[in-house]
Amino acid sequence: MTTINNIFKALPDALTEEQFETLAETSQLKIERIVSRGQPSPTTGWHDQSQNEWVMVVQGEATLNFIDQPSISLGTGDFILIPAHQKHRVSYANPEKQTIWLAIHYPG
Repeated sequence: MTTINNIFKALPDALTEEQFETLAETSQLKIERIVSRGQPSPTTGWHDQSQNEWVMVVQGEATLNFIDQPSISLGTGDFILIPAHQKHRVSYANPEKQTIWLAIHYPG
């Protein structure tokens, strides 16, 4: 049976860390909602994913740092493609309001 969901439904009130929720997944594709409220990536290490990641800020704002290129600030509606193995991390997410991300992971 087909069901309707909403990306703004069941948002957490208080966050101590980013919340990841898988919305759909196959062996080749993963779609997830990420909700943060001021949580950056850990200060040590970088995300180094084996798959491409297309990511969009649905609501809010954040800054991504890359190991080999300048930082990128994203606001509501902005999206980018992070190629597989491009080292990156979130250096800023607005602590005053939730930042909601839509991320799609697929083979590189």
